[in-house]
Amino acid sequence: MDTRLPSVSYGLNSQQNASNRGKFSLFGAKSDDSKAQNTDFTKNSHSRLASLVFWGPINFIRRNRWLYQLAKSVRLLKRNGIKEVIKLAPFNKRRHLSSLEAEARLAESERLLQENTVFPKQVKISVIVPLYNTREQFLTEMIESVMAQTYPNWELCLADGSEKENDGVKRVCISYAETDNRIKYRKLDKNLGIAGNSNKAIEMSSGEYIGMLDHNDVLHPSALYEVMKAICCEDADFVYTDEAVFSHNRTITLKHHKPDYAVDTLCSCNYISNFTVFSRKLMGQAGALRTEFEGSHDYDLILRYTGIANHVYHIPKLLYFRRNRKKSVLSAGKNKPRAVYEAENVIEEYLKKRCIPAKVENKKGLSGFYRVNYELVERPKVSIIIPNKDNVPLLRNCLSSIMKKTSYDNYEIIIVENNSEKNATFAYYEKLKQNKAIKIVHWEGNGFNYSEICNFGVQYATGKQLVFLNNDIVVISPSWIEEMLMYGQRNDVGIVGIKLLFLNGTIQHAGVILGMGGIAGHVYLGAPRDAQGYMMKLQIVQNVSAVSAACMMIRRSVFEEVGFLDPEFSSSYNDIDLCLKVRKAGYLIVWTPYAEAYHLESKTRGYDTTLYKKRLLAREADLFKNRWGEELNAGDPYYNCNFSLSRPDYSFR
Repeated sequence: MDTRLPSVSYGLNSQQNASNRGKFSLFGAKSDDSKAQNTDFTKNSHSRLASLVFWGPINFIRRNRWLYQLAKSVRLLKRNGIKEVIKLAPFNKRRHLSSLEAEARLAESERLLQENTVFPKQVKISVIVPLYNTREQFLTEMIESVMAQTYPNWELCLADGSEKENDGVKRVCISYAETDNRIKYRKLDKNLGIAGNSNKAIEMSSGEYIGMLDHNDVLHPSALYEVMKAICCEDADFVYTDEAVFSHNRTITLKHHKPDYAVDTLCSCNYISNFTVFSRKLMGQAGALRTEFEGSHDYDLILRYTGIANHVYHIPKLLYFRRNRKKSVLSAGKNKPRAVYEAENVIEEYLKKRCIPAKVENKKGLSGFYRVNYELVERPKVSIIIPNKDNVPLLRNCLSSIMKKTSYDNYEIIIVENNSEKNATFAYYEKLKQNKAIKIVHWEGNGFNYSEICNFGVQYATGKQLVFLNNDIVVISPSWIEEMLMYGQRNDVGIVGIKLLFLNGTIQHAGVILGMGGIAGHVYLGAPRDAQGYMMKLQIVQNVSAVSAACMMIRRSVFEEVGFLDPEFSSSYNDIDLCLKVRKAGYLIVWTPYAEAYHLESKTRGYDTTLYKKRLLAREADLFKNRWGEELNAGDPYYNCNFSLSRPDYSFR
């Protein structure tokens, strides 16, 4: 049985292939023989339906992804309607539609809508492509994906550094340029590398905005249309999209749904990658691609441009399709791949220009992911505030772990006594008073109000940095304070949280996702300690919307600026409310996996199982929704809208 997948024509040296130009069968543009195909479909409808039924089980056997395909079918039905889904049927029983074709398909009604859209700005987008010995099939598919764009005001600038004997690239490009004057081609005297060839392509361009496209990859037909929406509606001068990776048989192997702009995440990995479009004015300020960072030139460009852009805008749609290919591993210093070596230099230089001293290292075994070790510009006093009521064993374990393991020496501990009743508790306090680094203060409020208790403790703190710590925390990492302080010392960072584990070694806290479970929830709850997570989320420092106050560092000045913890949240959501206030004030929230602690969750106050606690939780949930309804509706900027809010494991919707 012939199981080959349909492909776009690419050899333009024959009359047959020349006649196929402009049909863009992969990308959904109109075809000259569409009527004949529709007629053929009617005649063979029974065989088509049989083929659909047949290929379902076959795909299940081949890839064990039947449920995935079923969900995709429902998604396509919802997105395109029954008529367009029928058109996605295979043209004969020996062929079936690949995942790439399904993702790149654009409904005819949507295509017409986009093509007829009149934008308030007249903007030409120059698509820049550096060429080098490109396979003719890949080259043709790339060019036709640009020609299939629903937004027409573009130009395609092709700078060819191919070897002289490889004349196929030139032949293909010239053939297309002769049929569409928006396509510009230039043969370079020699290959200048990706960065150098790209700069030559930029010299050919005349657009107000510039988009970077690799010679092996393809765009979704709506890519430039969506970019124009961002330019016109959001006044964006740097735009990037989600992307997917596809294999040699056109199967999507990875969907990379990205967060919105997050500088600390970006310093951990080049998550922005493709597809990027930026204003020529921005390029004039920051300069073109730098050849000295060949291999990580795109990373360098992204860091430089996003660092000065007026508005970085993220389009959470799969608009760029990257061909799965082996990247060069040319060695540089210390036998590292050149791209890794240069990326370390790129990040260090980016931070140095912002007067942030740091050393960058590639994470062992994780090429393309980096750890930034910031130098501590000072060692300020850190005030650790621990609420406690009648739980000596927990408090003893907590304090013991701090005093025995902590490598940072300039700290104080403030225990906020909360209406304890047991004599053993006060006897233990008397012993603790012998330690000059420990203060015991008595909160005499009624009941339990976590916010009031912590605010009370802050009154007695003398440190520049505050750490709110539950008494059921046991420190694991000796450098836990330094790991938080290296971020907390930055003026743009307001709060830092760490990785918290259950006693069985599974994850209790790796950041909080806004909207998960209705209000907010912990991501990767219950995952193994050494799990990597989606795109290494559990292994890298990143920006998040909120972290848990079970262990949280906040600069005292920021805490005072936003008005402390809100006593209206006596039991729940007080830390999330604080984080959102800090974020609203313009500060970043950082989560780091390099500091770890055990968290015996709710061992002190218990779980919300009584009728009173359930009513209290409901009241505070309503309060949170009323206060932060706009943010909940907008969605978490650090959690892509394509992920589920009902599961904590980055499952797709």
